[in-house]
Amino acid sequence: MLVYDQPINQATPDDRPAPPRMSAGFSVLQLTGLLWQRKIAIAMAGLICACIAVMIGKSLSPKYSATAQLYVDPRELQLVDRELTPRSQDISGLAMVVESQARLITSNNVLLQVIKDTNLDKDPEFGGESRGIFASLLGLFGIESRSAADVNLGQMAALDALSRHINVKKPDRTFIVDIDVWSRDPAKAAMLANALSRAYLAESKKSQATAARRATTDLSGRLKELQERLRNAENALAVYKAQNNFVGTQDTLISDQQLSASNQRLAAARALTLDAQAKYDQIEASRRASTDAGAIPEALQSPTIANLRAQYAEARKRYAEMTSELGPLHPALRQIEKQVEDLRHTVNEEVERFAQSAKNDLTRARDYEASLNKALEAQKRQSVQLSQASVRLRELERDVEASRDVYQSFLKRSRETEEQESLNTSSARVIGEATVPQRRIFPPAMSLLAMIGFALGALGAAAWTVAADRLSPDTSEPQPAAAEKNSSAPPSKPLQVNQSRVQPTIAAIEKPLIARLQESDVMRTLSGILTTGGIPDLTRLGWPTLRPGFPLTTFLNSMRELRATVAKCSPAAATPVMAVIGTGADEDRSIAALNVALAAARDGAKVLMIDADHVTHAVSNKINGLGKSETSRLGWLSIGATLSRAIRTANGISILPVVKGSDATVSAAIRKAIAQARSAGGYDLVILDGPAMPWSAADRKLLDIADGLVAVLPVSLDINDCMEDIIAALGGAERKLAGVILCELQSVTVGRQRDKQYA
Repeated sequence: MLVYDQPINQATPDDRPAPPRMSAGFSVLQLTGLLWQRKIAIAMAGLICACIAVMIGKSLSPKYSATAQLYVDPRELQLVDRELTPRSQDISGLAMVVESQARLITSNNVLLQVIKDTNLDKDPEFGGESRGIFASLLGLFGIESRSAADVNLGQMAALDALSRHINVKKPDRTFIVDIDVWSRDPAKAAMLANALSRAYLAESKKSQATAARRATTDLSGRLKELQERLRNAENALAVYKAQNNFVGTQDTLISDQQLSASNQRLAAARALTLDAQAKYDQIEASRRASTDAGAIPEALQSPTIANLRAQYAEARKRYAEMTSELGPLHPALRQIEKQVEDLRHTVNEEVERFAQSAKNDLTRARDYEASLNKALEAQKRQSVQLSQASVRLRELERDVEASRDVYQSFLKRSRETEEQESLNTSSARVIGEATVPQRRIFPPAMSLLAMIGFALGALGAAAWTVAADRLSPDTSEPQPAAAEKNSSAPPSKPLQVNQSRVQPTIAAIEKPLIARLQESDVMRTLSGILTTGGIPDLTRLGWPTLRPGFPLTTFLNSMRELRATVAKCSPAAATPVMAVIGTGADEDRSIAALNVALAAARDGAKVLMIDADHVTHAVSNKINGLGKSETSRLGWLSIGATLSRAIRTANGISILPVVKGSDATVSAAIRKAIAQARSAGGYDLVILDGPAMPWSAADRKLLDIADGLVAVLPVSLDINDCMEDIIAALGGAERKLAGVILCELQSVTVGRQRDKQYA
């Protein structure tokens, strides 16, 4: 915990404990000095090893690798309906097929074909013997001096050598196969890779033709036996049909056709009988009734009755007219009455003829139905007899059908396999022919060999130098004087602000100042109002800022004392640099830093505020892209062509946003900006917002540049724990702690949530 009654890090350099000393044998400085003394010998050893490595690389036989690419698709071409082998659609099955084809490329049949096509058995690189002049002359005349056994041994040697020169690779989840062939001659490597791909395609086609030919031979051997079996079954079926009188078409027998036709005729005869019976009953009912006899349908459809009824109606009309004009005993009236009676009798006679005709039709229909019924009974008895005999018939027919199906299947499959001998269903093809390689794969480049040789030689010489120095009796004893001299040296160099001059060591601060930043000291505004007259106003960023018009507040007085303390610790005629640090939320630290800058600007000081928090950069997020950069007055502050420039605000404060980049880049840019601000002398105070904890090595360099440190402790956290964390992280730099600000402001996050309902 921080003790306020005593100065921080007040001990003098003489009272501080000396850093632990390492033994002379393990001193890094001594080891570096020893190697530096032997630098010429180490460099010479590295150069000698580099020359030896280059000579060895020159003496090695070069190797050139050529690659041919094949596309091996296990889903072969569908040229016929049925293939010899079933197709595998499973992913794992497809991968196994492609891997099997990749192994087929390095099979003996393919390699022997390549040896035969390229005469590798005579190539000295692949085990062949170099031929003399006499053997070459004999070869021109077709005379070979080697025996068949020697030729066979030469092919086996070439086969073994060629298998070592080939590397077949299959990338994962692809159907691509890479064929790598290396040789001492680049043209030969490309030629062998292309010859290997062609030999594989030829072997694949040959294997398919061989399989189809073998299948055709096996199927053809069974055709004669199946044909004889089918012939015997058909003869037995024909004899049985003749013996049992099974005569008919291919689908049905004649007896079955006759029985079906008789059933149909009997049904039609019964329908005619019923129709005739209904017609006769209707006519008889009409005659027995008192209604008009000519009202039956047949009478209405007859033209004769229709004519008679017309005459009858005309006569009745004339009779009615004459009845009204003449007396009942008039002769003309009696004649017309007799004519009406005659027409009525004539119509009744016509109806009688219709009734007699209907009776005759009914009698004929009944007789026809009886005859058909008798014939159908006879056919049924015959059909029962044939049904008993058809059991054996169906058995013979099934035997014939089975024999015919098997024979036709074998015959069709035999023809298909015979045609497949000349078809190439493989979809494997060359998608990339091997080209003559331009670079060798072994040995590596001479420059790389030289670097490896130089590194190994230098390391070996350095190890030898260290071992010789350790084993030497002159260096076995420790050197107390040198060790004491090294231990009394200062732990670090004085703080350097400008590269051109060295500043004296900053004295430790007696007692840190404690200030309280309360809600009564600040005001809150909406963050939507950012600028005034085109220039950003820091009091309108949405953060709690100092209230205007209260110059005698406790916080302002504390800030004046804090600036005076930091100014005492700064070098003479140099702008003081103050760094605001903290362990709480980044916005709490940034708010406190902004209020420290506003307090200084309230007293008329010109302040440069630098966002040194490259992790969250809360200040830069608020003002980045707003306002105008000071290009006319702060041209010296440009960190680089691509870096941000200081932004001038309406409060007398210039803010330099954070620089994007690594920790070292940000730290270097901020240190350069501080050095330029001090050398120009245009500012009264430089305030660093951050860096955020934990600090890196680059962040500690910024803390070393600062003349004074101000710790921000939010009261929402345990301020004692926060202070202990800051002191532990500062280490030796705790002597620069000039003040502590107890931030009693409400959290900005909570305030933002409350403002949403009024925005």
